[in-house]
Amino acid sequence: MAHILSLAAGTLPEFQPEDVAAAAGRAGFGHVGFTIEPGKWTPETRRRTLDAIRAHDLSVLDVEVMWIAEGGKLTDDHKRIIDAGIELGAANILVVSSEPDHGRTADALHQLCAWAAPGNMRVALEFLMITAVQSMDSALDIVRKADHPAAALLIDTLHFQRAGHSPAKLEEMETCFLPYAQICDGNPDCADSFEAYLEDAIDLRSCPGEGDLPVADIIKALPQHAALSLEVRSKAYRERFPDANDRATAVRNISLEYLNRNNIAIL
Repeated sequence: MAHILSLAAGTLPEFQPEDVAAAAGRAGFGHVGFTIEPGKWTPETRRRTLDAIRAHDLSVLDVEVMWIAEGGKLTDDHKRIIDAGIELGAANILVVSSEPDHGRTADALHQLCAWAAPGNMRVALEFLMITAVQSMDSALDIVRKADHPAAALLIDTLHFQRAGHSPAKLEEMETCFLPYAQICDGNPDCADSFEAYLEDAIDLRSCPGEGDLPVADIIKALPQHAALSLEVRSKAYRERFPDANDRATAVRNISLEYLNRNNIAIL
């Protein structure tokens, strides 16, 4: 089997969804992801985005990002993001949590899954050092407690490394929890502070093969059905490629060369 390759919204964070779709299509991607800001997701934005998706014959891998706030209370904005995902035909929704209590987070995740079920979307919980869920074990515990077939886990190669996990850890878990993963390279280490982890996540990523993370080993430990979303959120790439089409093309070409070199098959 081969992995689907998608352009993550985080690679083009300063662009509107319709521009992200157009850049993905022109770069040769068949799949794309979007950041949905409820206050800015208007009927006109939806129309332009759907037009761009259809014009470039794209499938939507995911929409993001839903934050479960401390306390675990959900709001209308969470429902709006899910509704946008359903309208776009997204396969997954990315969730992070500021709530430290696993039970409350699991309850919120279960409700998000129930809202997402009519769209056949998976609701994937991501762990990272700037949230209350900082390890794969914690995230997996919450996903299991949520007890819903739509609940899933999101692996991001950068955050996986920051949590101190090894690729072998992925082979121990049920493949049904891993519908897709976010892929990038980066520095092997990061200072242990919120500010350093935040900069690391939004400015210091690179394409696979340009850093020192065990990207290929992580991908090879994932299920063969798992889609790969290229999240190269990078200040250097934003400065080097200010044009959305140029950046998407560069990220795809550099990443494909690395994946091919490591015998990772891509559809």
